[in-house]
Amino acid sequence: MLSSTFERKAFTLLTSLFIGSLVMAAVVSSKIINIFGFYAPAGVLAYSITFIVSDIISEIWGKERANEVVHCGFIALLTAIALSWAALYWTPAPFWNGQEGFASVLASTPRIVLASLLAYIVSQTNDVRLFHLLRKMTGGRHLWLRNNLSTIVSQLIDSTIFVTVAFYGVMPVTDIIIGQWVAKVAIAFLDTPLVYAGVSMLRQRTLLGAPSQSI
Repeated sequence: MLSSTFERKAFTLLTSLFIGSLVMAAVVSSKIINIFGFYAPAGVLAYSITFIVSDIISEIWGKERANEVVHCGFIALLTAIALSWAALYWTPAPFWNGQEGFASVLASTPRIVLASLLAYIVSQTNDVRLFHLLRKMTGGRHLWLRNNLSTIVSQLIDSTIFVTVAFYGVMPVTDIIIGQWVAKVAIAFLDTPLVYAGVSMLRQRTLLGAPSQSI
C-alpha cells in the first residue's frame, strides 16, 4: 500500500511539474534574454524542466504513460492560452489601470502561440520515442546516454521549429536557435544527476523497474 501510494503521489507531482513548467515557458518566451553571449527565449529554463520530467517518467512508467503526459500537457497548454486571451480581452474594471502591463506579458502573437504548440508536440513526441529506442538498443543500460542524447536531438528540433515559426523575418533566427539550443544542451548535461537521483529513488520506493539493473 505504501509503495502504491508513493507511486501515485510521485507521478502526480511529476505531471504537475511538467505542466506547470510548460505553461510558464509559454508565458515568458516572448522575451529574448542574453545567456553568456547567447540569445534565447526566457522560457528556456522552464521548458527544459519538461524534458527532465518526461525522461524520468519514461524510465519508470514507460512510453505509454510518458506519451499520456505529453498529450495532457498539450491540452493544458491550449487551455492556458485560451484563458490568458480571455482575461486579456475581457473588458477591465474602470478603476483598473494595469491593462498595458498585463497585455505586455500575455499578449503573445498568434505566431508565437502556433510556434509553441507545434514545437512542443513534435519535440516531446520525438523525445519519448528516441528515449525508448535508445533504451531498447542499450538493453536498459546507460541512462545518461538516452537522457542526454534524446534531449539534445529533441531540443534542437524544438528550438528550430519554435524560433523559425515565431520570429522568422522579425529577429535573427539563426542566432536565437543556436543560443537556445546551446542553453538547453548545457541544462541537459547538468540535469543528468537529477534524472539519476529521481529514477533511483522512485525505483526503490515504488518497486517499479529493476533496481539491480545497471543505469
